[in-house]
Amino acid sequence: MGRWRGSPPCTRLRLCPHRCSASAAKSLLFRFLPVLRWLPRYPLKDWLLGDITSGFSVGIMHLPQGLAYALLAGLPPVTGLYSSFYPVFLYFFFGTSRHNSVGPFAVISVMIGSLTDSLLPSENFLESINGSNMTVNEERRDAARVELVATITVLTGIFQVALGLLQFGFVVTYLSDPLVRGYTTASSVHVLISQLKNVFGVSVGEHSGPLSLFMTLIEICQKLPETNVGTLVTAIIAMVVIYIVKELNHKFAAKLPMPIPIELITIIISTGISYGVNLNAKFGISVVGNIPSGLKPPVAPNVSYFGQVVGNAFAIAVVGYAICISLGKIFALKHGYKVDSNQELIALGLSNFLGGFFQCFAISCSMSRSLVQESTGGNSQVAGVISSLVILVTILKIGELFRDLPKAILSAIIIINLHGMFKQFKDIRMLWKSNRVDLTVWIVTFVATLTLNLDIGLGASVAFGLLTVIFRTQLPHYSILGLIPDTDVYRDVAQYQMAQEVPGVKIFRSSSTLYFANVELYAEALKKKSGINVDRLIEKKKKALKKLKKQQKQAEKEMAKRKKVLPCRGDSPTAPLCCSLPGPSLLPVHSPRSVSRSGAEGSAPPAPTLRTLGLPQPSFHTVILDFSPVSFVDTVSIKILKNIFRDFREIEVDVLIASCPAPVLAQLERGDFFSSSITKHCFFPSVHDAAEHASRAQRPAPVSARTHRPHLRPRDGWGPPRHPPCDPAAGPQHQDVAPQEEDICEAEQGPATLMAPPAPMDSEGRGRELPPPSTGPVSVPPPGPVWGQRRGPGPGRGAG
Repeated sequence: MGRWRGSPPCTRLRLCPHRCSASAAKSLLFRFLPVLRWLPRYPLKDWLLGDITSGFSVGIMHLPQGLAYALLAGLPPVTGLYSSFYPVFLYFFFGTSRHNSVGPFAVISVMIGSLTDSLLPSENFLESINGSNMTVNEERRDAARVELVATITVLTGIFQVALGLLQFGFVVTYLSDPLVRGYTTASSVHVLISQLKNVFGVSVGEHSGPLSLFMTLIEICQKLPETNVGTLVTAIIAMVVIYIVKELNHKFAAKLPMPIPIELITIIISTGISYGVNLNAKFGISVVGNIPSGLKPPVAPNVSYFGQVVGNAFAIAVVGYAICISLGKIFALKHGYKVDSNQELIALGLSNFLGGFFQCFAISCSMSRSLVQESTGGNSQVAGVISSLVILVTILKIGELFRDLPKAILSAIIIINLHGMFKQFKDIRMLWKSNRVDLTVWIVTFVATLTLNLDIGLGASVAFGLLTVIFRTQLPHYSILGLIPDTDVYRDVAQYQMAQEVPGVKIFRSSSTLYFANVELYAEALKKKSGINVDRLIEKKKKALKKLKKQQKQAEKEMAKRKKVLPCRGDSPTAPLCCSLPGPSLLPVHSPRSVSRSGAEGSAPPAPTLRTLGLPQPSFHTVILDFSPVSFVDTVSIKILKNIFRDFREIEVDVLIASCPAPVLAQLERGDFFSSSITKHCFFPSVHDAAEHASRAQRPAPVSARTHRPHLRPRDGWGPPRHPPCDPAAGPQHQDVAPQEEDICEAEQGPATLMAPPAPMDSEGRGRELPPPSTGPVSVPPPGPVWGQRRGPGPGRGAG
């Protein structure tokens, strides 16, 4: 207990005031409420007029789009007005983008619409009238769908807030730009097909799931003979007028103080005509119907739906955030401010979460409204507050006036607003020229979203996008680097004519990191780029060593038999030298230079080399692995790297690693990469340092002795023995044989087979050089002694 009363608790107490200080709390508050940071410094004179003008312009756009997108989501039109008010007002406090116009968005609306059609189809609300006719109780259906969508919106907000608090804003990086553009383009096709029934004035069934888009299109085509001409003419006239005016707005944007609000004008005029002519009664043109005025109290979501919509809610959360943050970053880059990706998640999440209690559906950011907000002078989210006030006035006083608005007008507004998304088909031509992998992602996303519906299509598209990343890392660009003369710069010798390989050094580089999916391909590419068949050479070496070992075992057996035939007596004055001298007793006749070298080496014989085994040698002595692109390694890559070191050392080539990042080096240490044969001496800070070290360490032989190789460097004239030593106890050795000398160590059965006589001695007891011996065994009478000879660097011994 005593040691806990010491300094550690005091240290904690000293740190607590700093962690819980007023400045830290203020910083945290400003982080989650960015409005507290920028609103006190708001430049009234410079920004207020532009924000007011922009707010009214965007509010006028919110009104028709809110009504139209509610229709797209399969909800009563008033919910679109709610979704244009509550979330927009909340985003003013929590958002960090100054130009994003949040609110209903076509892609999110069609995702919600597909979900309501599948979970609460109109067939579930059929009621009989007069006992025979069946009709849909729209009031009950709309109430049930509003409850379902409010639950989805709350759950979407929970996902977005949770991801933002956990700093998971990076999750949107898995949605690449080609994927998002392909997905939104396919979603616009879904929106177009869903609105054709309102354009032609026909009623079709509600389809959901894979291929539902095609089933809806087929059913619409089958019911074309039932087209309501009045509805079709109304829609066509509205689309033509809206399209022409929008193009004029775009062409004369610099001259107009604000865009002509053609959508609002179209809604007002068409509503007046419908009310005055009574289009619904005379021509059967479907109208919006009753729009209740006033705000409704908050209602808790039905949590029993959570299990059914959790996947769809997550998809809506990710897609809505991806669209919002992409637009926010575009405007931030253009106007020189920063958008906090995690705070944007929290802002969208709180807008959806709180809006769900007030019968709103999930919102995102609209490109058309954002562009209008920017072009009309908007500089902050004060414009968003102004636009939400416009919608509030509409909800309280004006909304009920639009009960006679034809649905064909809303469908026309929706279809014309898809014009910008349909322009994304131009991406196909651009991506064909620039990057065909991204083109594949775009096309696969588009086709998957069309065929598998919006939710499953998004998942399949993300999976395919991640697969392309894996394929790219599996098939990177491998290169051999060369030195640019008079510099320390190394470049691919296949791409740069001036780059020259360092003599005796192969510098290998991969454009990707190393992990389990590509490390084996990395090893294969390295061996291929080296110019030699490493595995084949290792196999030949193993066969040669196996053959040599077999010859040595046979020689030992022959020596054992020979000793039985020719016993040695060391106490006899006439004993042969094989018993009186240490080491092998019967050796081939060789030169004094080789014997002296063998004696200098001691009893440890040199290991066989490629040269002594008669195998081809690599034209280089060092391989340098450029690790500058490597950002991480895993256990599989560490294992393969060890195998690379082992294989190249088998063929007497050193392996060095250059430009290895410190985190990768730490991962190698934790993965037990280093050993007695692989040390940090193999690592160099740059490719140039490694190449200079390899060049300095180069010797006449191809293999450097500085590496931790268990065998010695090969020497000229060394090689495996053609015949075994006479003493089996001495073990296998490698001796030299002079080219002009004959081997006389062959023993034949029978007592008449002898070795060459010992070398004669001079007066000082030193051995003298003998002439080359004659071929064949020397025969003497059987009773005579048997002589053996060993020539060495020291004085010879007489035979007595």
